[in-house]
Amino acid sequence: MQDTTRNTPLRVLEVAASGRNDGSVSRMLSADLIGAMEERHGTVDLTRRDLNKGLPFVDDAWINANFTAPEERSAEQRAVLAESDALVAELKAADVLVIGSPIYNFGVPAALKAWVDMVARARLTFRYTETGPKGLLEGTKAYVVIASGGVPVDSPVDFATPYLRHALAFIGITDVEVIAADQLNSKAEESIDAARVRIAELIHTAPRLEPRVA
Repeated sequence: MQDTTRNTPLRVLEVAASGRNDGSVSRMLSADLIGAMEERHGTVDLTRRDLNKGLPFVDDAWINANFTAPEERSAEQRAVLAESDALVAELKAADVLVIGSPIYNFGVPAALKAWVDMVARARLTFRYTETGPKGLLEGTKAYVVIASGGVPVDSPVDFATPYLRHALAFIGITDVEVIAADQLNSKAEESIDAARVRIAELIHTAPRLEPRVA
């Protein structure tokens, strides 16, 4: 049987969480990462989700709609969940997830937390079992690009990186690589150069990424 995955572009979802557009290191390095994927794998099918454009937060109406059985939801409840449904569909369609995020006050930006809340959906991205929750997005590769002015990534005061690892694992995404550009206030050039070396190692020397077979 012919291997058609070689002719199928990688489906990449980029989630950009920085509050800055111009001058954002996490956005710049995410672009570098995706460019390296294109060099290695050819054209990618890229979907960009810019969280600067805003997302709803979980509220009473959202919770009630989410915990109503799908077949019993009213038109209003379906409308409340429409954006969350779209975010879940983007994520489920992706072979590769790229999250670009700064560290704000030791954690992730509020917009990125909102995105996690919108995509962590029982029956859609995880399910409950007798032994506990089980993620449903196994097989998705993730790259987390973290930028920080002062907080060292994976230090005791970095609550962003372990949170993202745990949140992704909760929905089944356990193949996660972190690309860090930290302590930018004191060693920006050195940190960015190291991040670019890491990108090259991950994309050009690691095994080739392949689209998932439907």
